[in-house]
This record gives sequence, C-alpha cells and structure tokens, in this order.
Amino acid sequence: MKKLSARRRHPLAAVVVLLLALAATGGLYAAFAPAGKAQADETAQSLAIDEGKKLYSVGCASCHGSGGQGTTDGPSLVGVGSAAVDFQVGTGRMPAQQPGAQVPKKPVIYTQAEIDQLAAYVASLGAGPITPTGSQVDPAGADVAKGGDLFRTNCAQCHNFTGKGGALTNGKYAPDLEGVSPKHIYEAMQTGPQSMPSFPDSTMPEQEKKDIIAYIKTVNGDESASPGGLSLGGLGPVSEGLFGWIFGLGGLIAIAVWVAAHTAKAKKS
Repeated sequence: MKKLSARRRHPLAAVVVLLLALAATGGLYAAFAPAGKAQADETAQSLAIDEGKKLYSVGCASCHGSGGQGTTDGPSLVGVGSAAVDFQVGTGRMPAQQPGAQVPKKPVIYTQAEIDQLAAYVASLGAGPITPTGSQVDPAGADVAKGGDLFRTNCAQCHNFTGKGGALTNGKYAPDLEGVSPKHIYEAMQTGPQSMPSFPDSTMPEQEKKDIIAYIKTVNGDESASPGGLSLGGLGPVSEGLFGWIFGLGGLIAIAVWVAAHTAKAKKS
C-alpha cells in the first residue's frame, strides 16, 4: 500500500492517467463511431465524380474544355458549383444545340442520376453554389405578400410582374416562369444564369427566396385564373388599356361606318 501511495504522488502519475484515458476514449470511438457509413458516403461521392467526368468528356468538354477551364465556345466551369449544373442541364439548356444570343430551354437529354453525377464532377473543380434540398425550396408556409414585394423589386423589370417573361436587348429575353419547378427557380436565383443577376444567400436569404417561389406559384397556379376573362399576358394596365382602345373603340368605329354606309344606300334606293 505504501508503494502504491508513493506512486500516486509521483510527478508523472497525472500524465500517465491522462494518456490512459485518451487511449481508452480513442479505442471506444473507433469501435462505435459510424466509420462505415462515412466511408460509404465518400466512396459513393468518388464514384459519382468519376461517372460525371465520363459524361462531361462526351457532352461538355468540346465547349468548356477538358478540365472545365473554358474555351472560346464556352465559359469556365471552375467554381460554378453543382447548382448551376443542375439548373442548366436539368432544364435542357445544356448541352446547347447551337450558339446564339441566349440558350433556350428544351427537352432534357440526361436522367436526374446523370445530372447529379455531372454536378458532382463540376463541383469537384472548385467550390460554388450547392444544389438545394427539398426543404430549402419548399414554399409551404412562405409569405406570398412579401414574396410579391421582393419579386416586383428585383425581378419584375425583366420577367414581368406576374412572371410571364419579356424581351431584353440584343436578342435576349427573360423566360416565362410558369411551370418552372421551385428547385430550378431557387437555383436560378443562386447562380444568375445568362443575363440574370445572381442573388446569393448573403444578398437574398433562403427564406426570401422561398417567399418569391411562393408568389410565383400563386400567380401562375390554377387559382390565378383571371376573374375578368382573358389575362392578356398579365402585362398590366397599359397593354390592357391599349387592347381596349384598339379593339373596343376600333370595333365601334367599324360598326358606325357600316351603319352610315348602309343608311346612305337605303336613302338612295
């Protein structure tokens, strides 16, 4: 007992106990930590990048370069992130059919699994906006009124105040937002495709993006049918008033001319 008590008072006793405790903790962590799941996720990500690189070499490298560095036919993809790939390829805009002022939306040629693989490869080239999750783009419970204010302030100049789209300069245009999925609307705000400015979370937080999505879905949904009849594209009172003047007043003038002509013929006879 005296020997044990003496050892306890040894200057290195506390260090030895600490080392033993650390070794025991490390052993327990190694035994019970979910290392298998983490390793499986890492392996799956590596496989996705490899498959994405193969798809990229076939469908994208001719314009964007073998390593995504860009060429005279296409911009660099380093740092654009997975969200940009998911939007551009998921809406059929990429691969582009031909050069032009703006790449139009067209039928998608890749499956979602292939799009995810392409996105994983491009994301590995440099950090950028990440593809949003379902909860990030779900507009349920969002503030539609606030979304309308945000949309009219930041988006209506190009997309029209109901998201019907509109012409821009040099052959470009803001596309119609009717039928666009919430995920692609969110990704467009994140990445700023083509002529559109980007709205990162530092500029427009996630909740504000969801408010805008809720507004777009409200004004373009089934409940948005115009109570007055034809919506005339939802272009506002100027176009609607012009329609009334041209067709309404023009019709009245045509009727007046017809009545006057037939009255004159009746008098002659």
